[in-house]
Formats: sequence, C-alpha cells, structure tokens
Amino acid sequence: MEVITLSMEESQAGQRLDKVLSSSIEGSRTQIQQWIKDGNVKVNESKAKGNYKVKVNDTIVIEIPEPEPLDVVPEEMDLDIYYEDEDVLVVNKPRGMVVHPAPGHVSGTLVNGLMAHCKDLSGINGVMRPGIVHRIDKDTSGLLMVAKNDLAHESLVSQLVAKTVTRRYKAIVHGEIAHENGTIDAPIGRDKKDRQSMTVTNENSRDAVTHFKVLERFKDFTFVECQLETGRTHQIRVHMKYIGFPLAGDPKYGPKKTLDIDGQALHAGILGFDHPRTGEYKEFEAPLPKEFSDLLDLLAKRS
Repeated sequence: MEVITLSMEESQAGQRLDKVLSSSIEGSRTQIQQWIKDGNVKVNESKAKGNYKVKVNDTIVIEIPEPEPLDVVPEEMDLDIYYEDEDVLVVNKPRGMVVHPAPGHVSGTLVNGLMAHCKDLSGINGVMRPGIVHRIDKDTSGLLMVAKNDLAHESLVSQLVAKTVTRRYKAIVHGEIAHENGTIDAPIGRDKKDRQSMTVTNENSRDAVTHFKVLERFKDFTFVECQLETGRTHQIRVHMKYIGFPLAGDPKYGPKKTLDIDGQALHAGILGFDHPRTGEYKEFEAPLPKEFSDLLDLLAKRS
C-alpha cells in the first residue's frame, strides 16, 4: 500500500478536499472520492468528507490500496513482430496502443495481443504486465523488447540498469535548435502540482540522461534523434521541454498550437541488446510511421 502525505498551502485553502487531491495525486476524481468514502483519506488524523474545505497547514494522509487483481484476456491481434525466439520477442507498437492493462483499461493493449500470440511470457512483473521489461507511451510508436521467460526478463532488466541497451528515438520538436547535438543531464520526478505529470526536479527524483542530435531543421521545428541513457517516465518529452524545445503534438508537455498529429511526434526507431541466452548483440530498426513521414514532408514544403 502506498501512503502519501500532503500539507495544505495557502493557495489551496477553501478548496474541496476531493478537488485538491485530484490535482495533487495520480488518480481520477471518482477514484479519489471512493478512497475518501472508504476511509483511506484522513485530515489531521480524522476521517473527512469529499466536500470538506481544506485549511492552511492541514495534514492529509492518503492510503492508496493495492489494485485488485484483474483477469487479462488474450486477444488476437495483427502484431508487427520484428524478431522472436524461445527467450525474447521484439515488436513494433503502433501509435495509440497502450502497452499493458490497468484498472479501467483491461482490453486492447499490447499485452492482450502478446498473450494470444505467445502463450508463454515472463511472470516477474505480475499478471498485469507479463513479459514487459520496459514500455513506451500510448501515443509513441516503435520497438519494444518482451521477455518470454524469467531468465530473459532478468537479463534484459540488468542490461537496462547497466545502460547497455541501445534505444534511439526520432522526434519533431518545436523551435529551431542551433547546435548540432547535446546532452541533457537533469533528474526527473513527479510534478508536485500535477501528480500525473513528470518534471525536472531535485525532490524525490531519479537521475535522467538524454543525448540528442539534429537531423534536419525546418521553419519553427527541428527533426532530432534522441538516445536514452536512462529510461524515466516521459523522459524525452520532459527533457526536451526543459531545454525549451517541447515535442510537437505533445498534449501534456507541449504548446496547444502545434502540428496536426494525434499525440507527440515520437518514434522508438532503433533497439539493440545482448541476447539473454547467447550474448550476441542484436539490433533492430523500425521505419517512421506514415503519419510521421507525412509531417516531415509537410514541414519541408513549408520551409
């Protein structure tokens, strides 16, 4: 069970408890109201109602219960598989597909499709994320490695920790980057003002390093390749915003006036790792999706 403690500030005084929590922690307002009803939220060590008006220096403790186990049902899908053997599978995930199920979203995910295709996936990450070693966001397309047994899972995770996995992404960002390449070394943690977003911060954060190089410049936009040294949540999206060049189309970290694309212009194009059993280095490359290529063509014509 996760426990979160908040201290109310002057700017929050007078607001409803459920409203304050929905803007401070990850979770829907309906879910938060249920936690309050179930007694999982206490204000100054006492139970409170959702319509309680918070006061300055109120101490709020939220006990977030463990999610109930869900039955993940295999679903037949036309997966774009780049490589597969008895230990590992590499799949090209399309834009718009969620990687693994979550409460309220238990079907149509990559895991549902993998379970129908493989029948055998590593169980280390539990019933909700079988075989999943790393993930990419719903609206990011590209390559993922999947572990088909625990030996493969442990090996691939160790390689991620050791920073030996090759992960290179293509992205379109707002603005014209003047220099040819750079490295962003800035820790990432959850945004205290918006618990569903990440930000560069020194508080409760983890080291994060992204290398980038310019591939092509356009009027008001730049086409870049980013290489991950670490793999934090939303890392490229947060880092590029941090240096003043947010991803085009990014609904969370980018400007509202952007290119006509449904979600951030980000593609995990190159993935390389040492095979868990043989030790042989394997590298795969997935071409840009048509929607992404069309945007580059449009930018070239505008420029």
